Amino acid sequence: MASNQQTRPGIGELAKDEASGRIGVVMGEIGGRVQMRPMRGGVEWDAMPDKVVALRAREELSARLAVKNNNSRVGL
Repeated sequence: MASNQQTRPGIGELAKDEASGRIGVVMGEIGGRVQMRPMRGGVEWDAMPDKVVALRAREELSARLAVKNNNSRVGL
């Protein structure tokens, strides 16, 4: 029997903070909050655990492509 319950993304996985709409990498959990960092690096932000969800395949592809495109524009 299949379960419709989604598990929260683990450390190192891409996820979406539904409260802010931001996509980032899950860095850990401290004080009941999930710490996330932008895909391109930068300052972490705290998200409520119930608002952190796994990306759909299309969202993940789009986010990764945006980073690649940005890197090519700046010569990385």
